[in-house]
Amino acid sequence: MKAKLAKLGIHRDFDLVLHLPLRYEDETRLTPIAEAHEGAPVQVEGTVIDSQIAYRPRRQLICKIEDASGLLYLRFLNFYGSQAKALAPGARVRAFGEVRPGFFGAEMIHPRYRVVRAGMPLPEALTPIYPTTAGLPQAALRRLIAQALAQCELDETLPADIPGRFGMPAFRDAIDALHRPRPGEDARALTERSHPAWQRMKLEELLAQQLSMRLHYRERKRKIAPALGRSGAFTAGLLERLPFRLTRAQVRAWAEIERDLGQTHPMHRLLQGDVGSGKTVVAALSALRAVENGLQAAVMAPTEILAEQHYRKFSEWLAPLGVQLTWLSGSQKKKERAAAAADIASGATRVAVGTHALFQEGISFQSLGLAIVDEQHRFGVEQRLALRAKGLCTQGSGGGAGVEPHQLMMSATPIPRTLSMSYYADLDVSLIDELPPGRLPVTTKLIAAERRDEVLLRVREACRAGRQAYWVCPLIEDNGVAAETLAGNARAPGRRPGRRQAEALQLQTVLDTHARLAAEFAELRVGLVHGRLPGPDKAAVMADFAAGKIQLLVATTVIEVGVDVPNASLMIIEHAERFGLAQLHQLRGRVGRGVADSVCILLYQKPLGENARARLKVVYESSDGFDIARQDLLLRGPGEYLGVRQSGAPLLRFADIERDVGLLQAARDLAPQLLQLHPEHARRHLARWMAGKSELMNV
Repeated sequence: MKAKLAKLGIHRDFDLVLHLPLRYEDETRLTPIAEAHEGAPVQVEGTVIDSQIAYRPRRQLICKIEDASGLLYLRFLNFYGSQAKALAPGARVRAFGEVRPGFFGAEMIHPRYRVVRAGMPLPEALTPIYPTTAGLPQAALRRLIAQALAQCELDETLPADIPGRFGMPAFRDAIDALHRPRPGEDARALTERSHPAWQRMKLEELLAQQLSMRLHYRERKRKIAPALGRSGAFTAGLLERLPFRLTRAQVRAWAEIERDLGQTHPMHRLLQGDVGSGKTVVAALSALRAVENGLQAAVMAPTEILAEQHYRKFSEWLAPLGVQLTWLSGSQKKKERAAAAADIASGATRVAVGTHALFQEGISFQSLGLAIVDEQHRFGVEQRLALRAKGLCTQGSGGGAGVEPHQLMMSATPIPRTLSMSYYADLDVSLIDELPPGRLPVTTKLIAAERRDEVLLRVREACRAGRQAYWVCPLIEDNGVAAETLAGNARAPGRRPGRRQAEALQLQTVLDTHARLAAEFAELRVGLVHGRLPGPDKAAVMADFAAGKIQLLVATTVIEVGVDVPNASLMIIEHAERFGLAQLHQLRGRVGRGVADSVCILLYQKPLGENARARLKVVYESSDGFDIARQDLLLRGPGEYLGVRQSGAPLLRFADIERDVGLLQAARDLAPQLLQLHPEHARRHLARWMAGKSELMNV
């Protein structure tokens, strides 16, 4: 039982109290059989007048019941012998379900039922239907929740005036209304979560989140970090060598980071900006500030291609200044990796750039002063913690036992305002909200797959004109379900492949596509890059593409971020309907980085589902990353932005940060008041809601 409850996130009695219903069923009244409308859930009561087991077209139990108004069939496709005995002729049955037309007449298929005595009273409350898991029936879950409601403390954790200020019921009354709603309650408001009791629970949850974030922010201010206040020749030298001037937004962001780095508590700043807004140079300036103060900097990226891009760019900017850089990735040979680890540990390396290999066992820094994490939402919280822990006992200049490195997190996926207000409330945020001068907008075109010949002609014309192009193949979704292959690989309808099978399908897709395009464009050099390629091979392909030796690059989403090839002016995204909004926008950002007009073609397969049509419409109509991020949040929820799905940390269960923005703002206003004026209430509120779960959410 404990294992089943744990699957639902239930580990203590109070978790049962907070395990709230998905919906409700009204078993408080009976409907005459003749008045039961098709498709509407109703409860009827009648006497079994016939019961038999049929074997065609399959084994099933069919019972005929009647009341004073008419007849109804109850049909069970899966049943036990004990059920057949209980539903023998003469039994009085109360059944709940939807009435539908059947072969013999009106019927209920697999209704919930009970054998009753005549005159047995009806329930006095609506019946809650809870989220559950296999092997944990509703009846058992209801019993456990009823026990928890009787045993748990349900007193207020908030000052007495707060619920009344918002016209909300007391906590105990709200819990009771949700678990045991009385007849006459607005069932629709309960199901849609607009009922005052639901509003109270949402405010409680949001307030717990805000309190946790505020406390985390306060705790960070108490920790010790090396003050990186001394500016030197490195930052000035980089600014002088750059072939462009920083935009006003870049200057503003760098000033905010520079101020934080000079403090003696750790910086936790999120640098966000749209694709191509120039976050990397700001990160490079930040790394140089650590070097100027005698400490090391680490730059971590989620993919080898993006990490390699950073290494090349940082080397181009920093190496001429005399700064030693080291590259570290999981694909390196043992000897190369050992040499890199030795340089990092000795302090010879001033800036280390790499993938998650930077935080693995066996890698230690002599004096880590700054950790830079790009595309931070792609890393699990525990991974970011591990990198930070590398600097907890720095020994270099300005360091000491217990000293934490500063953290700069970057994201090219703009964070919608409501996410910043909630999940990122413990971070300081810098925003680069303008593009460098000269960046041309990318024209987006929607083209159906049957017009593929036109797309092929467009690719040929672009490459003959001296330009380069990407051809992006479908991705593997986060749930491990592979996109259908372009080559028509068959699989049984309705069946979902496992992770390995999904990866194999995707690999076959990109291989088939590459072979077909290489044959189509015999006069061009067609390259191929995907996640299964060894690191050095991927790097070689990308280097050839950047050098113009490859005209057309067939790729999976490994090129989604970080790839900077100014001469690439055309992108085709195959099966664009299968991609998320943020991914489409990120991929589109790989073109339009040079002086030529650029085009992104979204090649889609008909028929389009409603969600796919909505996504493509947004990308077609908007190039504003913040608007796209907001729409993406509405479609998919916040998990993809946060990096908490990988850690198992909980997202909000009850509140919706877009629909409940008013409650979110109220919680933001209340949190500092509680911490300052009612600290004991704040402590009790967090103990009730977080129960040890807050640490991973707030890092």
